[in-house]
Amino acid sequence: MDFKRVAGAIGAEVSGVDLETASSEQLAEVRSLLNEHEVLFFRNQPLSPAQQTRLARVFGPLQTHPAYGTVEGYPEVMILESTPENPSKIEAWHSDMTFRQHPPSVTVLRGMLIPEVGGDTAFASMTAAYNGLSKGMQRYLEDLVAVHDFAHGFRESLAEPGGRERLQSALDANPPVRHPVIQTHPETGKRVIFVNSLFTTHIEGVSPLESREILGFLYQHCVQPEYTCRFRWQTDSVVLWDNRSTQHKPVNDFLPASRRLHRVVSEGDRPY
Repeated sequence: MDFKRVAGAIGAEVSGVDLETASSEQLAEVRSLLNEHEVLFFRNQPLSPAQQTRLARVFGPLQTHPAYGTVEGYPEVMILESTPENPSKIEAWHSDMTFRQHPPSVTVLRGMLIPEVGGDTAFASMTAAYNGLSKGMQRYLEDLVAVHDFAHGFRESLAEPGGRERLQSALDANPPVRHPVIQTHPETGKRVIFVNSLFTTHIEGVSPLESREILGFLYQHCVQPEYTCRFRWQTDSVVLWDNRSTQHKPVNDFLPASRRLHRVVSEGDRPY
């Protein structure tokens, strides 16, 4: 197994391993590389839904999503599709499903239908972003708690005709949750920033103005180019990222083409 770093702060492209038949020793090495580089890129990995779920289970029990369609017979394999008739509404930088008490630890995403041009995904290291803060800002953020809300992240879908009725069960099952603004990664012990513009609504215990200003600063700070990398998809590309220490952003620049991905997420610990 070989790997090549793709940027200074985050990301490595891995070769020399077949994820379909990887041994336990190889998967342990993949986990170690993921802890170090936070997002891993693999080419030519035509994983079936069963194989993709097997890979994701290496990182914990699997989670489902209340708002996405899934592959028949595999409720954990979510279909992320953007077409001219139904373009993706997710365009903000975010970590997956932080509206859960136990957000995902690792996301496994496979390219199924990839546009000829465009459709990249950008990633940012929340570890590097935390290290880039001044010591005074690190101390200020240390004990703050932020609220994350499913309804905030899916507000465009809820505003569509019939959207609230379609997503009512998801709303009922996912009330707002509280997470620390700064969390400790449970495997590496590193400190990371844990707020994102898609699901975070406010910081508790401060004025609305202070909350908006601090979150606005963090959202801009976290995605500075020196903390990021960008991936060009191909069919059967597979990307693994650590949802606890990264954010990502789909680049929706491929219309009128379509894009379809299969996603599986592993449940993580409650942030602390």
